[in-house]
Amino acid sequence: MKISVNWLKDHIDLEVDPDGLIDALNNIGLMVGGWEAFEDDIVLDIETYANRPDTLGHRGIAREIAVKFGLPFKELELPLDESSLETADLVDIQILNEDLCPRYTGLVVKGVRIESSPEWLQKRLRSMNLKPVNNVVDVSNYVLFATAQPIHTFDLGKIAGNRIIVRKAGKGESLLALDGSLLELDSEMLVIADESKPVALAGVIGGMDSSVTDSTTDIFIESASFHPGSIRSSAKKIGLQTDASYRFERHTDIAFPPLAAKMAASLLCRFGGKVSKGLLDVYPAPAKTKTVVLRRHRIRGLLGLDVEDGFVVETLESLGFLVEEKQPHIWQLKVPSFRIDIEREADVIEEIARFYGYDKIPTQLPPMEELEPIHDERRNRIESLRQVMFHQGYDEVVNLSFTHPEEESLFHTNRRPVVIRNPISTRASLLRTTLSGGLLQNIAWNRNRGAEGVQLFEMSKTYYRKENDSYGEDETLAFAATGLVGEDHWQGARIKADFFSLKGTCEALMSNLRYAACSFMELEHECFLKGAALSIHYKGQIVGCLGEVNPPVLKYFSIKEKVWLAELNLTRLFAKQPQPFMFSPISRFPSIERDLSIIIDKDVVFQDIREVIDRLSILNLEKYVLVDKFSGKPVPDGKASLSFRFVFRHSSKTLLAEDIDICQKQILAALRSAFKIHLREGESIDK
Repeated sequence: MKISVNWLKDHIDLEVDPDGLIDALNNIGLMVGGWEAFEDDIVLDIETYANRPDTLGHRGIAREIAVKFGLPFKELELPLDESSLETADLVDIQILNEDLCPRYTGLVVKGVRIESSPEWLQKRLRSMNLKPVNNVVDVSNYVLFATAQPIHTFDLGKIAGNRIIVRKAGKGESLLALDGSLLELDSEMLVIADESKPVALAGVIGGMDSSVTDSTTDIFIESASFHPGSIRSSAKKIGLQTDASYRFERHTDIAFPPLAAKMAASLLCRFGGKVSKGLLDVYPAPAKTKTVVLRRHRIRGLLGLDVEDGFVVETLESLGFLVEEKQPHIWQLKVPSFRIDIEREADVIEEIARFYGYDKIPTQLPPMEELEPIHDERRNRIESLRQVMFHQGYDEVVNLSFTHPEEESLFHTNRRPVVIRNPISTRASLLRTTLSGGLLQNIAWNRNRGAEGVQLFEMSKTYYRKENDSYGEDETLAFAATGLVGEDHWQGARIKADFFSLKGTCEALMSNLRYAACSFMELEHECFLKGAALSIHYKGQIVGCLGEVNPPVLKYFSIKEKVWLAELNLTRLFAKQPQPFMFSPISRFPSIERDLSIIIDKDVVFQDIREVIDRLSILNLEKYVLVDKFSGKPVPDGKASLSFRFVFRHSSKTLLAEDIDICQKQILAALRSAFKIHLREGESIDK
């Protein structure tokens, strides 16, 4: 917004150098982007804000400067040379769309001589980069830049029936605009019309057919208030922004149109015109005055300092507020109509801060209370599992929770899916009951782009409908692997993902959660290859499954390689009580290892053997592992040779060979009783 320093002096007795004025404006938030000399004047370029339309004119800027320097604000004298004719007898105003035009005022000036404007008026307009046209058009532009209230002047003789009708445009109507363009109007545009046709596009541009020419003698002055959204819409549709529309889009002061009309009429009287008696003011629903309560303790709370009551009251009254003290240090304020940005107490306090000086507000940070972090066991567990997955070589993915009904049916989860009422696509019409589909899509995407191996996991929600038609959701972890895993190393090649690496990851996860006592059982499921799947059990409940994905499922995702997949129901797991955390110091005494090879029925699984050994609760047995499995000659048919490595250690002494023999005999006796095993040829524990 361009502001002339000489023009400001119409309202304030300003005696300050340009640098001081610029500093003052910057300090109250009206940032000066630059300035230039114009003849004997200085023109400032001030940045204004969308919620401060009152600063789009010299009157508003002068008021701000007056408050900053403590100067009295002067209102202009507007003498009118009135005729004996009543305005209501000369023109009729009718508003058909009150929501789009809440107020419309008008005056008639008769006998105006159309001529060049006086030099002082032309100079004011040139300082705004406007080219003077004639005295009537120049007065319209002068009022706009002086007050931020756009007005429009019509040749009254060209208004059919001397009627002004504010309405929406009719179908097929058009307007020949002042710039010579033909505007095609639509039914959403607000127009100013006479009895027969539109004569102006409301708040944007006037029409050529009603414009002021050299032969004009009688002028109708329009000063109105329009809905900002309507003006913006009209201007955007025709691709034109005018000085008037720029201001109407930002909400002009609804209380100011009468004064703007009188100001224009007063200026036109200088050119031989006489003003009709009585301003026509159509204002069907007068706006209510906004009130705000201001409390001194709230000022201190926001600014961090005490501001004197006298300064508060004087500043607000100078800004146009009506201040009434209801209680000590509590005021009720009536907000001036031109301050549309003031909505609440904090907005008023900001005004006080602007003029008190932001530089006087202490920069000391307020004390902050340190709060103890809220313990969230679920979140800690999830983060712990995430770290395990990273350590196992998996990368995390995040997929959408939506799925396709056909894809959902592949996994046979035995859960009723939640149907989305308004899906974004038919391929995303259900909420997923499993994370497996998303992981297989990720694997296909990566393999199609040349990835030799893919290891991915996702932790997220799965959803389902319960028997009573309510909705349920479970925290779920799923992970899948295919191709080569691990990193290339000079000591050896990468290995392929297989069933046992997947099972090992499951065991690592369960161990991390202190659910090491979980068990695995063979599982037959349509999603997995027969004989290559296990269900995961803990305390008698199934908490997950793992296995090799069935080829028909892989074919749906266009995957040709084997894929190993596992899924854990974390909601069920987290509901279980984990084993207590046990701490024991590292023993200072050495361990003793013993290897033992046995012949056992081929269909006996390691889990059954482990259960038998664990039930013995041998105190000195630190751990044991299966190191080899062999079948075929010389092992009899239907039998398998298993080699175990047992590690023994005592916490307070060095174990002797006799102590180990006793423990090993206990183990063998239990295995013989449970599985009728015998030692492999050449094995003996007798010394």
